[in-house]
Order: sequence, then C-alpha cells, then structure tokens
Amino acid sequence: MACTRSTISLFSQRSSSLPWLTKHLSTAGAGAGPGARICSCMSLPTSSSPPNAMPLIASANNSLLQYIPQSVLIPSEVDEGTKRREYLLEQTRKKLYRTTTAVEKLKLIDTIQRLGISYYLEDDISNVLQGQVSIGLGDEDEDLFTTGLRFRMLRHNGFQISPDVFQKFKDNNGKFKESLLKDTLGLLSLYEASYMGAKGEEILEEAMQFTKTHLSQSLQATELPPQLKVQVAQALELPTHLRMARLEARRFIEQYTALRDRDSFLLELAKMDYNKVQSQHQMELNEITRWWKQLGLVDKLSFARDRPLECFLWTVGLLPEPKYSICRIELAKTIAVLLVIDDIFDTYGKMDDLILFTDAIKRWDLEAMETLPEYMKICYMALYNLTNEICYKVLKENGWSVLPYLKSTWIDMIEGFMVEAKWFNGGRSPNLEEYIENGVSTAGSYMALVHLFFLIGEGVTEQNAKLLMKKPYPKLFSSAGRILRLWDDLGTAKEEQERGDLASSIHLFMREKNITTEEECRKRILEDIYGYWKDLNGELISQKQMPLSIIKVALNMARASQVVYKHDEDSYFSNVDNYVQALFFTPLV
Repeated sequence: MACTRSTISLFSQRSSSLPWLTKHLSTAGAGAGPGARICSCMSLPTSSSPPNAMPLIASANNSLLQYIPQSVLIPSEVDEGTKRREYLLEQTRKKLYRTTTAVEKLKLIDTIQRLGISYYLEDDISNVLQGQVSIGLGDEDEDLFTTGLRFRMLRHNGFQISPDVFQKFKDNNGKFKESLLKDTLGLLSLYEASYMGAKGEEILEEAMQFTKTHLSQSLQATELPPQLKVQVAQALELPTHLRMARLEARRFIEQYTALRDRDSFLLELAKMDYNKVQSQHQMELNEITRWWKQLGLVDKLSFARDRPLECFLWTVGLLPEPKYSICRIELAKTIAVLLVIDDIFDTYGKMDDLILFTDAIKRWDLEAMETLPEYMKICYMALYNLTNEICYKVLKENGWSVLPYLKSTWIDMIEGFMVEAKWFNGGRSPNLEEYIENGVSTAGSYMALVHLFFLIGEGVTEQNAKLLMKKPYPKLFSSAGRILRLWDDLGTAKEEQERGDLASSIHLFMREKNITTEEECRKRILEDIYGYWKDLNGELISQKQMPLSIIKVALNMARASQVVYKHDEDSYFSNVDNYVQALFFTPLV
C-alpha cells in the first residue's frame, strides 16, 4: 500500500510552476552591481542538483541554465566598481568611529545591519559595541529610545546586557511610567528590544505587553508623523529581530531611499552590494542546477520534485552572509536529495519497500543497496555519494572525520519518516509531543543544522561535536526546529486537511488542550512559538555550548520559517515566488 504525504517540511513543499520566472530570467545577468565579484562557488566541482514533481520552470532546468550566468574565470585586476565599493566602505568605517554620541553610533550600526552590509564591518561593529557594554546601568538620565536601541543592538550581536536597564522607566508601583506614552519613538524602541528577551526575564514580558497595547493605539492618532506611523505598523506586523536578513535588506534599502536624512554613500554601498550578492546567488544557483541535472534523479523518478530554487531560497535564509557560498551550495544539494526521499515515503513507496530502505540506510554500505527495488537504488546511491563528498570537503578543509555525525542525522530522519508511515498506515495516532519532536526531524531541521555545524566549521570542538551524537539534540537545534514545525503547520493546515493527512499540530493541540476553535488554537500555538524564541534568545546570550555562528543559523531558521509560512492565503507558494523574484532575479536600480 502506497504511503501518502504526511508531513510538509522546511524542505518538502509541492508547488505549481512559477509563471513569472521565465519573464524575469532574462534580467538575471543584470543583477550584478558595478564591479561584482564571483564568489568561491565558481571553483567547486560539479556533479548534480535538486528535485521536483511539477517542473519549476515550464520544461525547466534548461531554461534556467540558459539565462543564469555561467561559470567564468575571475579577473585578477581590480575594476572601477571594486574601487568605488572600497571607497564607500572606508567612508562608512570612518563615520562609525567619527560619530561622537552613543545614540548616533547605535543608530548607524542598526542602519548598516538592516541594509545588509554589516558583514564588511564585523570587527569595527564589534569594537564599537564592546564599548557600549560598559555603559550598562550607568546613565540614569538616558532616554528610552537610546536604552532600548542599545539593549537590542548588544543582544542581537551576542553581547550580554541585563534587562534591569529598563527598571528606571518604572514607577514606584512597579509599572512602566505613564509619561512614556508621550514618547512613541521610545515605545517603539522598547517594543523592538522586548523581542530579545529570554525565559525568566519578566520585565521584558511586561515591556512587550505595555508597548504593544499603546503602539497599536497610536496608529489611530492623527498627529503621529506618517514616517513614524509606517515604522510602528511594520514593527507590529513583524519585529526587526524576527525578520529574514536578505529580504529585510531588500525592503529596508527601498525604505531608506525615501528618507530625507539618508546617507547617500551608505545607500549607494547598500544598493551596489545587494546587486553584487544577487549576482553571486545566481552563480551559486547555476552550480546547483548543473549538479542536479547531471545527477538525473528526476529523470529516473518521475514522481520526485524538481525544485532547485526553493531549496536555494532556504539556504539563503539560513546563511545570508556571502562568505558562506560553499555551505549554501552543499546544503541545497542535501535538501534536494531529502525532497526525493520524502516523496518516496509520502507518495510512492510501499510499506515493505520503506522498511527495506530504512534498514539499508541504517547499515550505510553499498551492499545494503542490493536489497532495494530499482527506484530506491538510485536515490540511495545519490545520498551515499553526496554525504561522502561533503565529508571529504570537511576533512580536506578542517581535518575532521564527520561521517559518523552526518550518517547519524540521516538515520534519525529516515527513522522519523518510517514512524510517520506507520502512523498513517493503521498505526496508533501520535500525541502532540511525539508528533512535534518527530516532525522536527522529518522537516530536515536537525539534518540541516548538523551539516552546517561542520561545513561552517567555526568554533567546532571535540566537546560540542559530541553533543550532536547524543539524543536529544541540543536545545538550540530543537527550539529552532520546533518553530519551523509549528509555522509549517500553521501555514499549510488547510492543504494538509484537503490531502487527508493523519495529523497536524493544530488538530492534536485542539484535541489535547480541549480547544474548540481553530482560531484559539492558532493563538496558543503562536504563544508556544514565542516561547521557543525565548529559548533561542537565551542561547544567544549564554553561548555556553554552541559557537555563535551556528546559533545565528538556528535563529535564521526560525526567521525563514515565519517569513515563508506566515501568509494570509493557505497556499504555500503565495509568497515564495515573490521572494525568489526579489532576491535572485530583480536587481536594485
């Protein structure tokens, strides 16, 4: 009996073709700003790319390859665009150090980060923020806007700062002062800061409720300046801390362009860099697509999905910094193979075949492949070879033998697929906790984070690597994965119901918590998501177990999940096609 789809994961969404794509492909080569440079993905060997059941582009990857820039040799000379970018960077760096007041420094750092160009100035920003840490509780006369902005900037960048800095804004009864209601900009700063809170930080909980109530009311006020009203509305819709970096850069550049007091050098640098990074992404996508075409999985498995763009969108969400080019390419390949395996378990494989496949994965040797039916052999070989290739890259780069770690996370995921198949094919119905924890694994969360932990390779030690072989996975991984799993269910509940899926967190939540309406259930799930965000914030503050680089990836996984799955319509691709268009095919003029 064939197993039908029982999970919609981070890396497992079916789509119709994207009709706008062929229209915009002809502009792909225009995405590079002056002096755009090709990143390190150009030197990678090619081998194969991602899966689709419905073609992503009419008849598809050939069209994509025709218009995405092909691999080229990197010229050794520095062109005029590069010189201009270096000049603009130097002017920005000087301004950062030349600015005298604390609030102006913090505002400049905030602007640089939201424009998506902070990776050029990481050390400079860190140095400036380090000087802000010592201010701490010191200045009793500092206004609410500055205190809130400093708190958010420090925590966002991994510095420790106590929420007690906000105590001075409370009255003798322990409530936030009524006089603050006259300071809308200060309230907005406190509201944004409150989303950096960890569990147990009650003052930030109080701040969130206080500011959310009064900011919502302020939108009705006629005297509120139009620009500030827009900022308030955008923050209430989605606070800055929860925004996906590359999409926020695109949006904020356009918003910053309209400001009267904008820095023309900073704006020029941001637009130039956005187009340069977009050009780099096109080259990476070309590499992934050629790999996929050569692999030929979807030629042999007609039921499998063929979606390189969707795979790549997620990798850009997790890894927005240009330096992670190779990591994005390798993760996109891994996601692509995962999609095919997910299709085998959800739409095509018979239960007896699925048992054989699971046993073969657990054995992890080529002899085990001989027991499989033909359609499974090619998929098994693709996974086996890709994993070994990634292990070789990590070994060559860092000297680590990581096959046991990668193999373990794949086995965990395949066993999770098998659990879901048994649930669907007449087994017992899971409870909510079983469903969510298993769904974190089958959504690809643990797989992605474990692979990136070693591919990024920053801060890896024998001690923290051992944590990846133990179960449960580190709380950092679990919290990010649970946010993804819950947003997935919130965004695709109607589609799952129409498809006849056995369980989702919404239905299980309603049953176990005795909730009668889906609206109330969604509200409760959003509260749980916020609780997991506080767990992630706590990891960012403490940095006890995991390096900052992988903590940032986990935070980005949570951000990307909300961006992709939170939409008014019930169709997953109601927003994704627009994101792909803006990020990869439409340059800033």
